[in-house]
Amino acid sequence: MNKEISVVIAGPRGKMGREAVKMVEGTKGLTLAAVIDRKFEGQKLADIEGFSSDAMIYTDADQCFTSVKPDVLVDLTTPETGYAHAKAALINDVRPVIGTTGFSSQELEELKQLSSDKKLGTIIAPNFAIGAILMMKFSQMAAKYFEDVEIIEMHHDQKLDAPSGTGLKTAEMIKEQRNSKQQGHPDEKETVTGARGGDIDGIRIHSVRLPGLVAHQQVMFGGDGQLLTIKHDSHDRGSFMTGVRLCIESVIDLEELIYGVENIID
Repeated sequence: MNKEISVVIAGPRGKMGREAVKMVEGTKGLTLAAVIDRKFEGQKLADIEGFSSDAMIYTDADQCFTSVKPDVLVDLTTPETGYAHAKAALINDVRPVIGTTGFSSQELEELKQLSSDKKLGTIIAPNFAIGAILMMKFSQMAAKYFEDVEIIEMHHDQKLDAPSGTGLKTAEMIKEQRNSKQQGHPDEKETVTGARGGDIDGIRIHSVRLPGLVAHQQVMFGGDGQLLTIKHDSHDRGSFMTGVRLCIESVIDLEELIYGVENIID
């Protein structure tokens, strides 16, 4: 990179946000310009226990963007807040990198159109972990040869959306390669509602939420006399930071919305 990239992080006090603050401050070529938080307006991040940065805290995204004029927003909040922040960023000529999932198709389309109109890159990342991205790409490759597949995604019990963005994105990528098929016995019946999981074009997705988990997924392909399982585990939030950094550095050169980190890796 030839130019220092100025970054604003929304959600700095969350587990992902804390890791992102640490990563930006420790990466040559990146500068933490400010943070957006729902509390502590006008204070410095260093005033909060566990931080040492002098970055200012803003509660209003528009005020932050007009005052600081950053290059990139990294949002690690919630779907509702992330959508509002992404829209505000684009309106203020800031490139968003959004690490929250659960957007509606209408919201995604609106952000896609705004990004295109402004010719500003936007990256929405269901998962930042490079290993998880490879898991999704490998699953897409396997779907060409295995039509029967189920996805089991497992996350911590504070996750708001189910299935996860990673699970949904994996199903979408598999769907591109796989012939449409309804799996299981045609007369099967659920004796407990939801026992067979969610259904996307016949692909079953099962969501597990438990304390002690971070982010885990396995994609199971069944065939005659064989089972192929592609699995990825994130044991801590540090596993996502390589992808966050890659997105910050890549979004600068984009002029459209990209959904999924797999679109910016070879």
